[in-house]
Amino acid sequence: MRAASGSLFGLAYGDSLGKPTEFQEYATIVAQYGPGGPRRLVGEPALVTDDTQMALAVGEALAEVGRITPEAFEPVLRRRFLEWAASPENDRAPGMTCLRACANLADGRPWVRATQTGSKGCGANMRVTPVGLMPGLSDDQRAGAAQLQAALTHGHPTGLAASELTAWAVHLLAAGLRPADLLTALRDRCAEQRKVYRGDWLGDLWQQPWADSPEEFIARGWDECAAALDRVAAALASGDHTGDPCLATGAGWIAEEALATALYVYLISPDEPVAVVGRGAASSGDSDSIACLAGAFAGASLGLPAWPAEWQTQIEYADRLFKLGIAWD
Repeated sequence: MRAASGSLFGLAYGDSLGKPTEFQEYATIVAQYGPGGPRRLVGEPALVTDDTQMALAVGEALAEVGRITPEAFEPVLRRRFLEWAASPENDRAPGMTCLRACANLADGRPWVRATQTGSKGCGANMRVTPVGLMPGLSDDQRAGAAQLQAALTHGHPTGLAASELTAWAVHLLAAGLRPADLLTALRDRCAEQRKVYRGDWLGDLWQQPWADSPEEFIARGWDECAAALDRVAAALASGDHTGDPCLATGAGWIAEEALATALYVYLISPDEPVAVVGRGAASSGDSDSIACLAGAFAGASLGLPAWPAEWQTQIEYADRLFKLGIAWD
């Protein structure tokens, strides 16, 4: 099935389709592409955004480290992020939170002093898919790595929880979970992890003026994510899945809304991957991030053969995507 390759390429396909629509109004997108959104990659290669670039940075850091511990992962992840920030290819409207945090990381300060503690932007979880795909990780390693990769730039607890949930969704789908059972599994994860603060991965990040304990800090993130998942369930139950998906589950500029809207557009038609990424791109919010996460979910569940074969050689960074996918399939 090649679930890892399917998910990584699905992320890039969604990212590329959402790239031209990200800052367009929904009516403008529909007028150009129809209500199903864009369904063809454009360009040779078809360009992606910082979403795919940073996902590759996370994936290649994981592959380089091999045995994932906070002590081993953090310095390699830091270096990969800084290489991305300094790259001449970092010209795809990158998020300011990531750029500010990377500027802080570049001077060598501890990451807990470099991160943007008030930010829960979707940059925390647009890049986490590889953590869900890497084989051989324990649940604790997967959760810790997902939260740490978010925390280097986005220190808000909702960014951490949303990133773990995104990685968990990818992992479960790749392992064969039925899409119909996904929301329940994610909601259960919120309840189970609500007061679990991973101090070995996060250090003293919890020490914020509003938090009296690590448990209070992390519970805020899980509670906000749980509420976002409830909005997905309500939107799916409504029976009317037409129109701008952002009106149902959020515009996606923040982490829990990016996760929620990606889940919504995926779960409408989980067996139709091209429709999933097209619908994600046909959204008034952070279209590339919504579509890339939706594509990651679809690809994890259906595998690489579910995507149009010609897209594999058209997408930008195909060689790097193939390398990671082959290693993890």
